[in-house]
Amino acid sequence: MAGHHHHVDPDAGDARVFWAVVINLGLTVAQIIGGILSGSLALIADAIHNLSDAISLIIAFFARKVARRPADGKMTFGYGRAEVVAALVNYTTLIVIGFYLVYEAVLRFINPASVDGWLVVVIAGIALVVDLVTALLTYALSKQSMNMRAAFLHNVADALGSIAVIIAGTLIMLYDWRLIDPLVTLLIAGYILWQSFTEIPAVIRVLMLGSPLNMDAEKVVAEMSTIDGVASIHHVHLWQMQEHETALEAHIVIAKGKWNDADAVKGAVREMLNTEFLISHSTLEMECSIHACPTPQTIGHASKVKSEVKHGKDHDHQH
Repeated sequence: MAGHHHHVDPDAGDARVFWAVVINLGLTVAQIIGGILSGSLALIADAIHNLSDAISLIIAFFARKVARRPADGKMTFGYGRAEVVAALVNYTTLIVIGFYLVYEAVLRFINPASVDGWLVVVIAGIALVVDLVTALLTYALSKQSMNMRAAFLHNVADALGSIAVIIAGTLIMLYDWRLIDPLVTLLIAGYILWQSFTEIPAVIRVLMLGSPLNMDAEKVVAEMSTIDGVASIHHVHLWQMQEHETALEAHIVIAKGKWNDADAVKGAVREMLNTEFLISHSTLEMECSIHACPTPQTIGHASKVKSEVKHGKDHDHQH
């Protein structure tokens, strides 16, 4: 389908995600133990974020599997949106974690605790290596899927978190500067929240049946109107069925005296949509100029009941 590219073999991608999950779960356990032993909130914050990495990768792993299932009677559009739902779950989780870490850091500012700098630096150093390995495993996949991009960004945030924790541990060792621990926690939380609020609107847009971000619905309608034999266009719906697949449905009014060319007009519109906008899934209903929908609306439709009545009339007319 147009605009839907897979540069990584699905099974190879699944293996990468699987190993990323295993590595992250092991690291989370090590960081939580280290955080408790050293008394570092920043290290525990990094561990919680790491656990969310592992969970996000598990969700991403299963979403990838589900998304590849073919369409059936229950899901007539297929299962591709499983990845979009997974991305929403992952970003929502990140937002909750971000606010929780802000809360914990504020408490630490009020009541600073002693921290074992050496232990923090050693564990955060190991964490950084693991984060970088995981990010490398998921980087190629993140270019094709918002689901995998959510998982990849979890890892990038984690790697930055680990670097910040190493700096904090070093400053604690050198200067016994305890406030650096909650300060670093706030920086990690701030980055997590900024990242999530930046990415989540695109995910919600797909789930809300919005038009693609890089596509102007008015421009699509204008281009369709230039096809010879098209008198007018209405009842237009343009949406993303999944991240890389755009769909369109519309009523096309055929110009007077051109009804015999209706099929050719439909073919020309469909070809233009595929070539110019990479819209491979289009449902076009042809109407003759005499029996076209009364009081039509260009984008969307006025009311469901009226639309169904009109649709029935058009259907009767064409048969």
